[in-house]
Amino acid sequence: MITMEEKVKEVIDRDIRPLLMMEGGSIELVGVEDGAVKVRLTGTCAGCPMSAYTLVNFVEATLKAKVPGVKEVIPV
Repeated sequence: MITMEEKVKEVIDRDIRPLLMMEGGSIELVGVEDGAVKVRLTGTCAGCPMSAYTLVNFVEATLKAKVPGVKEVIPV
């Protein structure tokens, strides 16, 4: 059986990271605990003024849509 963390990693690798990389950034999965996904934005995304928007409107929205049980995305 696939764990939530494995599913989150799959969605990040397939659907999220490639688009962030097109802008010179990336994302690192730190962990998953009780529906909270902890991530670290890297590259140009790390200091971008739009990073909060990216986290909520792209990363969190994508994970919630594709992985049942994801409640929130927390930047670390």
